[in-house]
Amino acid sequence: MSEYFSLSDCDVIGFDLDHTLCRYHLKETSRLIYESFARYLVEHKGYDKDLLNLTPATWDFCFKGLVVDLEDGNLVKLAEDGTVLRATHGTGDLSTEEIIKHYGPKREWKHFNSLNTSFTRSPKYYFYDNYFDLPGALLCGRVVDMLRKVNSDFWKDMVAAIDHNYNTSAFKDDTGIYFPSVKRNPGRYLQRCSDSVKTWLHSMKNAGKVLLLITSSHSDYCRLICEHILGKDFEELFDIIITNALKPGFFSLVPQQRPFRTLVNDVEESEGLPSLDKPGWYSQGNWPHLHELLKKMTGKPEPKVVYFGDSMRSDMFPASSFGKWETVMIVEEMEGEGVPKSDAALSNEAQVEPLEKKGKFEGMKSPSAVSSQWGSYFVDMHKSGGGDEETQKLTWCSHCIHKYSTMAIPSVEHIADLPLDYKFPRFSPDKPCTIGYYPRPPDSLLKRCESLS
Repeated sequence: MSEYFSLSDCDVIGFDLDHTLCRYHLKETSRLIYESFARYLVEHKGYDKDLLNLTPATWDFCFKGLVVDLEDGNLVKLAEDGTVLRATHGTGDLSTEEIIKHYGPKREWKHFNSLNTSFTRSPKYYFYDNYFDLPGALLCGRVVDMLRKVNSDFWKDMVAAIDHNYNTSAFKDDTGIYFPSVKRNPGRYLQRCSDSVKTWLHSMKNAGKVLLLITSSHSDYCRLICEHILGKDFEELFDIIITNALKPGFFSLVPQQRPFRTLVNDVEESEGLPSLDKPGWYSQGNWPHLHELLKKMTGKPEPKVVYFGDSMRSDMFPASSFGKWETVMIVEEMEGEGVPKSDAALSNEAQVEPLEKKGKFEGMKSPSAVSSQWGSYFVDMHKSGGGDEETQKLTWCSHCIHKYSTMAIPSVEHIADLPLDYKFPRFSPDKPCTIGYYPRPPDSLLKRCESLS
């Protein structure tokens, strides 16, 4: 395998939608998601109204990559080998002594093997790996703070809150708080794609690439987003659009695969398709049937596919492990660690600036920034039991990026102005872990490499 990766070598270029092709205004969206979950718990499940009161400082707790242990109400940040780097009970920090008391002198989290090898959901824990459910980590911590005794009932309520706001009919029926708010004012939550990204998509199409959009969002929400960020003619950009893809299940191999379905007025036809015969807009589906269509469209027995996504569980791990696709991970946390924002992102921020001035967000940390409570997304200090010796460890999230992604970027805007044959250095187990990030590695990884050399 070449040590470089280039889009010009790919036959098919696929994108996830949310937080990949579409960037959100994270502070606005996170507040909306938190409020939509918390209001459900207060109004439908009788939880304390205090859940609705947040200070800007509270948002420091919101951090991607945490795992909540549903048996004891602890949230943990894991190292690449599954040791617990930091932990809280609810939102309160556990000391080194308390961590050792909970997890033993080696600080081992007992479910690590199951999470690390398959990323499957479990009744024992929940992994927060994308911005859509991330405000739920803060809510979960605050709920545990209020409970005298943790039991799994609180998690059933959390799942009900997620379902109430995100279920597939919520957009159409105007239920919950999330979809009605985004429908009323999309510009408040969604960042429009820059002209350079639109030109980039057109240039790939003109170069004969097959363009794919695969999202777990339902077709009606997908249409709202795409019209807002790309324009009314967005469908012309993509050869195949797949909504309600139910990733990571989309990539599962036989016999679990779901058939593709056609849509009529955003309603799925009840009869599944035996195979995928032509380009178009479909719902649900599975990777093997898509693969057959891509072979037909490209005229190649093994078309080379690259997929851009932001979720390790839904995008990177299944697309690289099952689909054997190249994968580009969108890691907004890079911008919190010294990687400059793209010009488009800065001008987008300038447009939302007036909302910040109202004081609603003053002092609120963006969920992609480094957290005082949790530290860096990529690296952390580790104290072993019985000694004061501190060592630097890669986080489990950082390790997964290097293992399941071809490369990582903070946003598609960062590469949209580059020629299609630009050669990106790819992640490799034989190279320093800083190689594979574009335009540059995050500060914490650079510092770690310097200290090791």
